[in-house]
Order: sequence, then structure tokens, then C-alpha cells
Amino acid sequence: QVQLVESGGGLVQAGGSLRLSCAASGRTYSTSTMGWFRPAPGKEREFVAAISRYGRTTNYADSVKGRFTISRDNAKNTVYLQMNTLKPEDTAIYYCARSSSVGAPMSGSEYSDWGQGTQVTVSS
Repeated sequence: QVQLVESGGGLVQAGGSLRLSCAASGRTYSTSTMGWFRPAPGKEREFVAAISRYGRTTNYADSVKGRFTISRDNAKNTVYLQMNTLKPEDTAIYYCARSSSVGAPMSGSEYSDWGQGTQVTVSS
């Protein structure tokens, strides 16, 4: 089992940037797809971004494409979410998740391990 711990959230003004980190423990991290999700009205979780095992494939929600970048450092067992040009509607708790599926799936049902989340608040 993989344990995931998110950090890097905070309060930022609209137009600002934050970088979230997700530190993973466990032997399966380097062979796992990793993703970021956030709650959304009417949904348990809204897909934000995902990255394949070695970083060759990434996927983004349309709402964050061009503003957010997901990356990973397998030597540090860490995945990152660089968030630029933040908007008030990006305000949410951001959750890191692990999947044993290949590629960079966008469905939360593909992910089996979840972190506790980190709060991001964007003021207007």
C-alpha cells in the first residue's frame, strides 16, 4: 500500500501561483500512475491532472489546461502540481491519488490510494 501526503496549499490572490507536492511512501510508487483531483459541485471528485509512471503521458481537465502542469520525480517519490494563473473557482481541497492503471486515466474509479488533501484558496 502507498501512503500519500500532500503539501503546498495556501491562500493566494487571483492570478497567482502555487506548487503542490505529494510525497509517496511504498515500493509501488515508481510503477504507479499519479493524479490530482478536487471536489466539485455534484461530483465526489473532479479530475484535475494525471501523469503516467515515467512521465511520458499527461492528461489535464479542460478547466486547467494551459495553467496547471503535473510532473514527477521518481527519485524523490514525489509528484507535483504547478498551478499558475489561479482563479477563484480553483478554490478547493486538492487530493493526490495513485493508480495501478497504465497511462494517465481521468476517472477517479481507476485510483485506489488517496491522500488527505491540501487546501487551496484563491481570493478575488
